Amino acid sequence: MSTKPALKVGFILTRQFTLSAFANFVDVLRLAADEGDRSRPIRCSWKVLSATMNPVVSSCGIPVQPDQRLGDPRAFDYMVVVGGLIPAIQDLNPDYIAYLKRTAEANVPIVGVCTGAFILHQAGLMEGYRCCVSWFHHNDFLEQFEGLIPVSDQIFVVDRDRLTCSGGASSAHLAAFLVDRHIGQAAARKSLNIMIIDEAQTPENPQPGLPLEFSTSDKLVRKALLLMRQNVATPLTVDQLSKRLGISRRKLQRHFGEALQLSPAEAGIAVRLNVARQLLRRTDQSVTHIAAATGFCDASHFSKVFRAREGVPPETWRRQAVPEDADA
Repeated sequence: MSTKPALKVGFILTRQFTLSAFANFVDVLRLAADEGDRSRPIRCSWKVLSATMNPVVSSCGIPVQPDQRLGDPRAFDYMVVVGGLIPAIQDLNPDYIAYLKRTAEANVPIVGVCTGAFILHQAGLMEGYRCCVSWFHHNDFLEQFEGLIPVSDQIFVVDRDRLTCSGGASSAHLAAFLVDRHIGQAAARKSLNIMIIDEAQTPENPQPGLPLEFSTSDKLVRKALLLMRQNVATPLTVDQLSKRLGISRRKLQRHFGEALQLSPAEAGIAVRLNVARQLLRRTDQSVTHIAAATGFCDASHFSKVFRAREGVPPETWRRQAVPEDADA
């Protein structure tokens, strides 16, 4: 006797969507749906929906063939919108906007993945909701949606019937959250373990990229830190940072002093060194390459600053670095 899936998910893929975000989400569902990795859609089911049934080409050029046309959104427990490159989401087929509005009217929860959150805002479906956006797209969001401050220091946000995540690996964690909610914790853990993801992360886990010690409720400082992270290869001066934020240099310095007990310049160096440590630990890139990637004029200057902070040169730190899995 067939069993009705406990979790039914519909997907809308935008043109030039992010393939990894979509694949991570689907793979968690796939692995939770059946015993082992047999992949039968027993406990979960998923369909890619389309207004035209034409293949949707991802940002990396790989196309995905939709499963069925837009229909009754009540056939699904969640409707997931997977975004991607920002220019491509500007000219979304209006049929999708109308369908998402029907979905909201039917009280079906809607999920925005990667820049899918942008589309939900464009459709007028995020009014009064908190919204998660990748730190990388934080400024793009602010430019498009005046007065709306997105959450860029968490991997995903659940606000009633709107769920949003920053994309990439966070898509797997959001999918696992849904599997846990509808099927159980064991199924969620199993999916992540098979995907070589150690454990499920809660929504409050910070997005990677900023040092954890920079956690602050000061919105101005958080915006400045995000700007620093987004421009790590070509660092902004304090004056440039102040101008971008539309405030005086003195006000910026005062906020940093009160929130972090650091000057903006000191915080900027810390952000760049944090990225450098990630590159030293996770890649085999040369010190010269890492110096350029983190905005230092040359390897000698980078090594001098790094040694002053860490006590050892970058090459020595790399050899001695504890694997990230052991940091927890």
